[in-house]
Amino acid sequence: MRRGSPLARYLLRRLGVSALLIIGVTLVTFLLTNLVPGDPVAANLGQRAAENPATVAAYRAHYGLDRPLPVQYATYLGNLVRGDLGESQQTHRPVLTDLQSAVPATLEIAIGAIVLSVLIGVGFGVVAAVRRGQLADSALRVVSLVGISVPTFWLALVAFYVFSFQLDLAPGSGRLAPATTAPPHVTGLYTLDSLLAGEWETFGDALAHLMLPTLVLTLYTVGLLTRFTRSAVLEVLEQDYVRSARAKGLPGRTVLFRYVLRAAMVPILTVVGLAFGALLSGTVLVEEIFAWPGLGSYAYQAASHLDLPAVMGVGLLVGIIYLVINLVVDLLYGAIDPRVRVR
Repeated sequence: MRRGSPLARYLLRRLGVSALLIIGVTLVTFLLTNLVPGDPVAANLGQRAAENPATVAAYRAHYGLDRPLPVQYATYLGNLVRGDLGESQQTHRPVLTDLQSAVPATLEIAIGAIVLSVLIGVGFGVVAAVRRGQLADSALRVVSLVGISVPTFWLALVAFYVFSFQLDLAPGSGRLAPATTAPPHVTGLYTLDSLLAGEWETFGDALAHLMLPTLVLTLYTVGLLTRFTRSAVLEVLEQDYVRSARAKGLPGRTVLFRYVLRAAMVPILTVVGLAFGALLSGTVLVEEIFAWPGLGSYAYQAASHLDLPAVMGVGLLVGIIYLVINLVVDLLYGAIDPRVRVR
């Protein structure tokens, strides 16, 4: 990380580009939100209050909606530099505070879903590629096709009805049962915070509530990773250096893990990064079905109430999530494949 090192120059260049992209994200989000037909006063206060001129004037003055759009955007950027994302018109709390409570809830299901998806999806994809044309390959391709084709909201409804309503094997909604008290706040992840506090009953309750939404998101992502891993591994298996390794008499397991899987992981990492970004960005319908107070549910409520500061905050956070994930994935490329390291 010396000042003149290639890695330092690369990171500085990426950070500069990321700053420009974040500004572009805020501009696009601001313009699109203001182009949506509707009145934020009526959406947040109701039609009767919107018919009162004094109430409308006070509301617009409080949130700066009476100013010209360029002035509103310039004010937002000035506040953003100071770390102020504004006040939510719906919750009347700072948007940053709302995001700090919503992001850990989404992060909790996203981490579990992506870990299970990588373990299962990559494993299935490798098995399907190695046993190409056999029964296992056909079965796994059908499973992956079903996982990709079935809408996640329909899968969530079925899982909710079967496992919660009919079989009573899992809690229906929320992060904790109504009678369970949230653990002391450390990370915002109820499972981790309850473990740190030694509250085992709370941990079991949080884990039980986590099962169904994580399972639904895992099934879709597994189908995606299975198909892409199979394709990537098959492409590497046709390379000359793989044939040479086999011709030298190396064991099949060594060829698979040292030569094939390592080379195939570069494109697989791209899909994993995009899938993780999509999970962190908020799975709106799944969170709404399971009453999960995460980023997707917060974004839905903000959009439905034309809550400009909240929508801007969510858009900014989603942009940062993808920028960070893309940067991490690019750095992992160099760690896995020396051919793509920064020079």
